Amino acid sequence: MWNKPEKPPLIILIVATAVGPLAINIFLPSMPGLAKELNTSYSMVQLTLSLYLAGLSVAQLLYGPLSDRYGRRPLMLIGLGIFLAGALTCALAPTISVLIAGRILQAIGGCAGLVLGRAIVRDLYDRNRSASMIAYITMAMVVAPMLAPTIGGLIDEWLGWRYSFYFVLAFGGLVMLGCVFFLPETNDASRRQAASEARVGFSGLLGVPAFYSYTLQLSFSSAVFFGFLGGAPYVVVKLMGYPPSTFGFYFIIISIFYMSGNFTAARISTKVGTDRMILYGTAISLVGGWGLVACYLSGWLTPLTLFGNMGLIALGNGISITNGIAGAISIDPGQAGTASGISGFTQMAFGAMSSMLVGSLLVNTATPLVAVMAIGVTVSFAIHIFGAKMFKQL
Repeated sequence: MWNKPEKPPLIILIVATAVGPLAINIFLPSMPGLAKELNTSYSMVQLTLSLYLAGLSVAQLLYGPLSDRYGRRPLMLIGLGIFLAGALTCALAPTISVLIAGRILQAIGGCAGLVLGRAIVRDLYDRNRSASMIAYITMAMVVAPMLAPTIGGLIDEWLGWRYSFYFVLAFGGLVMLGCVFFLPETNDASRRQAASEARVGFSGLLGVPAFYSYTLQLSFSSAVFFGFLGGAPYVVVKLMGYPPSTFGFYFIIISIFYMSGNFTAARISTKVGTDRMILYGTAISLVGGWGLVACYLSGWLTPLTLFGNMGLIALGNGISITNGIAGAISIDPGQAGTASGISGFTQMAFGAMSSMLVGSLLVNTATPLVAVMAIGVTVSFAIHIFGAKMFKQL
């Protein structure tokens, strides 16, 4: 008889967390050609992305508290099942409306790994150790979004866009099998009973000022990155006059720096402590943000200075975000799932607003992009300093 391990292998948490981000990026190269193939407008095609992000954001609020009450394992399996149904719907979609519906299902299911992966880590480790484990998961998970556009582009060119969803369907199926055999329940019965007896899970967390500190620090740090994604392609291609390939080439810098930050957090967070790591990370990002301001005001804004300073921000984010997540989900270990859902939702919401703001303001100069990034790193650093003095200890 097969006995599940007491702790899930790290690879299971990595691939489960990567399902949602993989489904976002693998589809991006296929979007421009869909308008003609499905006889629709590009604005409708864009809904396959924007509504996916919306579903990914909102559904996180459900998985967290439900997993606190009913366990991580059943919610993970349910989420992956919904994801597989959405992927199959997309692969077979005859119209853009059906494709959009399938993408929403994918998002609702795919975000299970994002929320529950963090909660499972907190079930198994204390606050500082959980920061290290989350950093390892994030570092490995970054590979999926990095490779997904290349994989999706090749599949689209060789076989057609539908086969990108068949690929995701196969990947998700393997992840689900792995969870069936290797993912034990990590939220013990006593904690589930306590959660089921609690009247309102959200109110307990939202009444703790330290939770706001961690969550807002996470959200403004994420807003800087998403603001960059929303404006940097326009700045590089339209304002600087470089080809799109230049953006893709320089983006490797950001990925390397972010993974380096994750690796640093994984190695030393347990020794240094969560709050000090957030301080160091937000300080590094602050240097990068205001370094970008200095380059812009002095007329030295080039792809190298733009991506170099964003690389510093990414390095700082890699250190601070993983520790911020660990801090948020450690406020009340009995509500780790709820905390993961709320913090994940606010990260996505702030990121989406930042990206839309930068995209709507950019016209003839890079000022909106530089300003939003500088404000974001400053507010993130200030929130942590204020929160550390008022509610925590550095």
